[in-house]
Amino acid sequence: MLAAFVPIWALTAVGYAAGRSKVLGPAAVDVLGRFVFYVAMPAALLNTLTRQPIGGPAGKAVAAFSIATLVIGGAGFCAARWVFKRPLAEQTIAGMACGYVNAGNLGIPVMVQVLGNAGFIAVVLLIQTSILTPLILGTLDVAQSEHATGRWRRLLTVPLRSPVMLACLAGVVLGAAHVHLPRLVGDAVALLGNAAVPSALVALGLSLVPRQGNDGEARRPVEVALAVLLKSLLQPLLCFVLARLVFGLTGPALVAAVLCAALPTAQNTFVFARAYAVDGTFARDVIVASTGLSMATLTIAATLLL
Repeated sequence: MLAAFVPIWALTAVGYAAGRSKVLGPAAVDVLGRFVFYVAMPAALLNTLTRQPIGGPAGKAVAAFSIATLVIGGAGFCAARWVFKRPLAEQTIAGMACGYVNAGNLGIPVMVQVLGNAGFIAVVLLIQTSILTPLILGTLDVAQSEHATGRWRRLLTVPLRSPVMLACLAGVVLGAAHVHLPRLVGDAVALLGNAAVPSALVALGLSLVPRQGNDGEARRPVEVALAVLLKSLLQPLLCFVLARLVFGLTGPALVAAVLCAALPTAQNTFVFARAYAVDGTFARDVIVASTGLSMATLTIAATLLL
C-alpha cells in the first residue's frame, strides 16, 4: 500500500514546491493540465488498450462495481443539482468526483499488490474510458455551450473533437482486433503516455498553491465532505452489499470489486474540470482528501475481506 501511495504524494509535493517557488510561471497549472488532457492522457490510453487487450473477469463482480459506481455518482450529481444548486458543468464534476475511481496509476499497483494480477482493474479502466468518460465529456461539452447556438451539433461531434475519446475508441478497437501499432510509433506513443500520470500529479500539486485574485474558486468544505463520504465509504460499502448479498460473490472476485470501489477519486476529475473551465478547487480537494482517506479504507477492506 505504501509503495502505491508514496509516489502520488511525492509528485504532488513536487508540483506544490514548483508552484510556491513560481519557477514554472503563473500559467503553469493551466498549461500542464491542457498538456495532460490533450496530449499525454490520450497517448497513455491508446498505449494501454492496444498493448494489453482486455479480458473480462466474472461478470457479477463487474456488475456490482458498475451499479455502485452509477448509484454513488448519480447521488453526487443530484446533490450538486438540487441541494447545492450548482450549474450543469459543476454537477457533472461532482458526480465524477463521487464515483470515478483512480483505476490507472493507483488501482493497478494496489490490485497487483493484493491479488497478484490486474485483470479486474483493466476491465474497470475500459468501462471508465469507453463508457463513463464519453458520457462525462459529452455533458461537460453541452454545459459549456448550453447558451450558445448549435449545442446539439457540438454534442454529436464530441468524439471528433476530444483526443481522449478518440484514443479510447481507437484503443478498444485495435486491442479487440489484436492489432498493434508499428514498433517505432508504439514506442513513441508509450513514451508520451508515460508522462500522463506524473504530469497530472504535478498539475495537482501546482493547484494547491493559492492564487491571488481568484475569488471564483472558493473552498466548499460541506460539498467536499459529502463527496468524500460518498466516494470513500458509501461506494465500497454499497459494492460489498451488492457483490456479497445480491450476486453471492466470495473470494478474489469479491475482494477485487470492493477494493476497486474503495479507490480514491481519479486525478482525471481535476484534469477534466480544468479543461472545461470549471472550478478546480472542489475537484482538487476531493482528490486530496479521498486519496488520504483511502490509505485507511483500502487497508481495512483488504484486511477484512482476506
